[in-house]
Amino acid sequence: MNSKPASASVLASAGLLVGRLLLSFIFVHEGISILPRYAAAVAYMDKFGVPGMLLPAVIALELGGGLMIAAGAGTRVAALAFALFCVLTALLFHWQLADGNQLLHLQKDLAIAGGFLILSASGAGKWSLDRWIGQRKGL
Repeated sequence: MNSKPASASVLASAGLLVGRLLLSFIFVHEGISILPRYAAAVAYMDKFGVPGMLLPAVIALELGGGLMIAAGAGTRVAALAFALFCVLTALLFHWQLADGNQLLHLQKDLAIAGGFLILSASGAGKWSLDRWIGQRKGL
């Protein structure tokens, strides 16, 4: 028996949905915005010693994974992938800690990774494709 009041359940579901949308927005937007400046993105990656041939995988994660998080589909796995991606991004691109702007980006990336770890642990919530698919399968 669930002892939470219905209003708490609705707030939790709404919070998870809004949280998923906010977390996914930056990645879907970035994935789309990289496409017209693909060569510049490869050059930026190469500047930091990261092979530019990884950019298609980055775009796929940002677009595909971002949409998965937004929809709440495959949320736990996608959130873990994004947490790892954010930590790697922080360490590979924002390690110049004497530069206040780079330090801020490092902290931002680590904070977003934390949000994705929480999402991975909690799951997508009631208002998600994960929940709908689980109900359809009788899980």
